[in-house]
Amino acid sequence: MTIKEYVASEKLRLAEEVKGMDHVPCLAIIQVGDVPASNAYVRGKIKDCGEVGVDARHLRFPEEIAEEELLSEIQKCNDDPSIDGLIVQLPLPKHISEAKVKLAVDARLDVDGFHPLTSFVPCTPKGIVDYLRSEGFDFTGKNAVVIGRSNIVGKPMAHLLLKENCNVTVLHSKTKQEDMAFYVGHADLIVVAVGRLGFLDERFTYKPSAVIVDVGINRNEEGKLKGDAKEGLPVALQTPVPGGVGLLTRLSLLKNVLIAAKK
Repeated sequence: MTIKEYVASEKLRLAEEVKGMDHVPCLAIIQVGDVPASNAYVRGKIKDCGEVGVDARHLRFPEEIAEEELLSEIQKCNDDPSIDGLIVQLPLPKHISEAKVKLAVDARLDVDGFHPLTSFVPCTPKGIVDYLRSEGFDFTGKNAVVIGRSNIVGKPMAHLLLKENCNVTVLHSKTKQEDMAFYVGHADLIVVAVGRLGFLDERFTYKPSAVIVDVGINRNEEGKLKGDAKEGLPVALQTPVPGGVGLLTRLSLLKNVLIAAKK
């Protein structure tokens, strides 16, 4: 099943689940400024909520809002009993600390999975694991390589794959090229999230049975969205960009909101 087909099927299931709940789940989305990419992401999340029957509240503030004022607005959402989940759209203006903002969101509402005390699995790793499981991928004992060590994708991805009983190796910008080639060549699962156009290409050899999950979002010379992996690599499954991990991430956000609403 393609990712688009999988996401459409899961949304239908979630919509039925919402109909059986005792209240309409509510997601509050705080956005600061007018960044075009953020506008698009927020529109997508609001559209997703509408498709499954979740109430989406879009709270938008000017780019010049003071950090203390934004933290105060976050606290208002924390204190609002009608809100089940709360996310703050990133990136934020430079004068606002992302670390402070992530800590300000009540862990019980943190459906992005960023707070250190959150019980929610971060959306991108969760979406990837859920999809691969639906495709029959058996994680136990598999060699998994995560390329990239960001706090949003790389580190939580590695942690989740360990929980799934994979043998996990994290590679990064300081990894030697010969070591990179060795681990990639022995990998059953490769999750690449480095933000470099076509980073995975024919320089590497791959197991024919391998799975490549491409988290990268880049634009080529023609302005088209492309991933961190060159298209059409000789593996069993390679997720597309666009229409891949981004859809899985948004689906996981909906799943986390429903979990929060049930609590």
